[in-house]
Amino acid sequence: MVHDRFTRQHRLLGTSAAWAAFLLLIAYAVTLALGLLSLGSPEEPIGDPYFSLMEVLIIMMAPSMVAVMVAVHAYASPGARAYSGMACACMLLLAGITSGVHFVILTVSRQIGAAGFPWAPLLFSFEWPSVAYALDILAWDVFFALSMLFAAPVFRGGRLETAVRYLMIAGGALSLAGLIGVPLADMGIRNIGILGYVGFSLAVFPLLGVLFRRAGEGK
Repeated sequence: MVHDRFTRQHRLLGTSAAWAAFLLLIAYAVTLALGLLSLGSPEEPIGDPYFSLMEVLIIMMAPSMVAVMVAVHAYASPGARAYSGMACACMLLLAGITSGVHFVILTVSRQIGAAGFPWAPLLFSFEWPSVAYALDILAWDVFFALSMLFAAPVFRGGRLETAVRYLMIAGGALSLAGLIGVPLADMGIRNIGILGYVGFSLAVFPLLGVLFRRAGEGK
């Protein structure tokens, strides 16, 4: 495949962003695991310091994931650019929603909660049901999933591209599967989505970093 639009700048952006997303995901996965291990029940919300650290990591992670999809769009062949454009758009939606949710929770949710408003948990808590939780599910279980599924057809070359394609499909499908927990009001089932957008992303992003580095060599 000839990547005629994949310039040296795209190579640098894509490679750097893919590895940044990978490292931030490792930090997030470790923090998430420690937070989950600290719970008495899977229905309980993760507490501090794990919760606040996860908020910061997500806000940092979102722009790097958008940058990766910008590089994917540049990497795509002409016949796949409709898909890569949709992948980029969905990742932008994810970044905007999840960054907004987590910034609000990190900066003002405690103060509003401390004021004694009885409706505050329905807006800001990560106990189901709440507005913040619903928006974050929309971001990750819907828009992350769609971004991965739209990006997958871009990669149709050799073994490395094939691995990226199948991992993206699996990660996107599992993220969507997490939505099953929403109508059931079962956040234990909804956690299936975490395996998609955390577990499989830990494989997808470093492979993209390698792929972008190789594709841009000589430019």
